Amino acid sequence: MPRIAGVAAAFPPHSYPQSEITELLGPIITNDTSKRALLNRLHANSRVDRRHLVMPYEWYQDSSMNFTVTNSLFITAAIDLAEEAVVSALAKAHLQPRDVDYIVFTSVTGISAPSVDALLALRLDFRSDVKRVPMFGLGCVAGAAGIARLNDYLVGHPDDVALLISVELCSLTVQRGDDSMGNLVASGLFGDGAAAVVMTGADRAEKLPVTGPDVLDSRSRLYPGTEAVLGFNPGESGFRIVLTAGVADVIDEHFDSDVVGFLDEHGCSVADIDVWLAHPGGPRVLQSFASALSLPEGALDISWESMAEKGNMSSASILHVLALTLERDRFEPGDRGLLFALGPGVCAEIVLLQWPENV
Repeated sequence: MPRIAGVAAAFPPHSYPQSEITELLGPIITNDTSKRALLNRLHANSRVDRRHLVMPYEWYQDSSMNFTVTNSLFITAAIDLAEEAVVSALAKAHLQPRDVDYIVFTSVTGISAPSVDALLALRLDFRSDVKRVPMFGLGCVAGAAGIARLNDYLVGHPDDVALLISVELCSLTVQRGDDSMGNLVASGLFGDGAAAVVMTGADRAEKLPVTGPDVLDSRSRLYPGTEAVLGFNPGESGFRIVLTAGVADVIDEHFDSDVVGFLDEHGCSVADIDVWLAHPGGPRVLQSFASALSLPEGALDISWESMAEKGNMSSASILHVLALTLERDRFEPGDRGLLFALGPGVCAEIVLLQWPENV
């Protein structure tokens, strides 16, 4: 089975407490005093303590910002953050850039052609025959989906090395003068960050001194009739967020049966999972995950911790949760983990992990 060999996250140097970000964004988003009061309450109840911003505080006060400016900044900053995350993840896997055979890059907060992975490959001297798959549009689910797609590739290429790169600079997508509920909620929740995951095929894993979990299998789900629940509407001002309370409703209605059915195919149940890794999509999302699966108290503590420290970083968040989890070094051979996230569609990706017996 393919194995996760190294995971690392990277963040912009600018980090601010939630209260300062609220004071910054309030007048940028609305002049309506009632909407400002609502924004303040939403931010205070988000369970987010701090967030990283790709630009310094004062930059966001410039009212002349447009998509051309923000997307150019995205490209420059994304390459730098991706480099930091990738170099660290490869070092943890005891590998070099030229060992990488396959790259998946994902982001939903900026666009580039050549894609960021191509620009990074040139900077870090990846091999010229490296296979690349830039992936756009999956949003928050893309971290989990990226692991699943690396696994799909490595099952058929057991001696290869695959790399997932996620960069999400959500602060560049905040819409000025938009006091819609979606923008009010998003302005208090989303942060900036990047992450990288190195995976190896089964044969390659036996040659490396790594102790990460194997990927046993994954499951994808796309829920019909939920297209308007979550996403982005591109326009002149950039990516205008679509964010509704319906995300939690999808979890409440579908997630239990999807997870139980998936685990049953592998001869296990919710009670057999030792490690839970949930995308920190927001307080209501994490509460719905825990409720739908009847999880024990504390099962999602690391997801709550990630959200408090960094906010929701879209696709990078579940990878940050994975990085924090692996750093705790408290796993026994045979322990099983379940990693999952939701994204626009609405869609879900569920990944079953197991710590190997022979390392």
